[in-house]
Amino acid sequence: MTYRLFVMDRAYSSWSLRGWMMFEPFGLSCAVTQANWPSPEWEALLARVAPARTVPALEIGEGPETFHVWDSLAIAETLAERHPEAGHWPAEPAARAAARALAAEMHSGFSALRSACPMNLKAVYSSYEPSEAVLADVARIRALWAWARGRFGGAGPFLFGERFTAADAFYLPVASRFASFGLPRGPEDDAYIEALHRVPAFRRWRAMAVVNPHVVEEDVADLPVTGAFGPGEAPLPARAVEGSAPVNEACPYSGKPVSPDSLAKIDGVVIGYCNRFCRDKSVADALAWPATAAILAAEGRGRPAA
Repeated sequence: MTYRLFVMDRAYSSWSLRGWMMFEPFGLSCAVTQANWPSPEWEALLARVAPARTVPALEIGEGPETFHVWDSLAIAETLAERHPEAGHWPAEPAARAAARALAAEMHSGFSALRSACPMNLKAVYSSYEPSEAVLADVARIRALWAWARGRFGGAGPFLFGERFTAADAFYLPVASRFASFGLPRGPEDDAYIEALHRVPAFRRWRAMAVVNPHVVEEDVADLPVTGAFGPGEAPLPARAVEGSAPVNEACPYSGKPVSPDSLAKIDGVVIGYCNRFCRDKSVADALAWPATAAILAAEGRGRPAA
């Protein structure tokens, strides 16, 4: 079955991120169409997925049988129904019910935190002072995390054990806010946030987010920025270069010939790509991309791929 997921700016759209995380961590694939907001491309995207008026929106099938489902919770349930073997929800009934309840509470609640702390994967802030309403949301989220881990999580690292579930996907964007805004948390919260930020699918999403130059001003906090990379494995040293000979002749992603203006020096190795987006997402987090990691490994550099 063909799936196409429609999303907004990756750095800012928490709901788009949730839609994306329903696929790769569960062994499913989809094509992705992304549009910046606001833009003519955004309006065209909405027209294609009507009657949805927002993203994520999922297009299923091809030709006259194509249909759409929108809203991240509806997408999660639709994919779980169509792919019961994928494990979107825990298998044990009590854990599955709890995971759905946690996801639903995230879906409908925590408005104070969401409003005051918009997701921005391009920034880590300092000096944020949360309101009492935000602190109440933080306390509730931490209590839910602790309860789920204590009741169902076992050795973890996720809410319901070793496997990433749809409940984790729903809390990943708010976990990024905990890191970006320095919200109160303890060591167990930090361990969970770290685990979420190491999920390969999220690493790839974040790498693509940080190289998109588009800015949604209303989602940029008026606070000092201390960095552009939060929890998770630190990226390898990397930068765009010109005039060097790459170790590869074909783009590791597309197989197309390397473009002379799309070269990167990553951990001391010059690697070529077919376009600047392929280059830039690799510079952002080379080890998030197994094909780039494989080239580095062949050259005796880098670390094991995500």
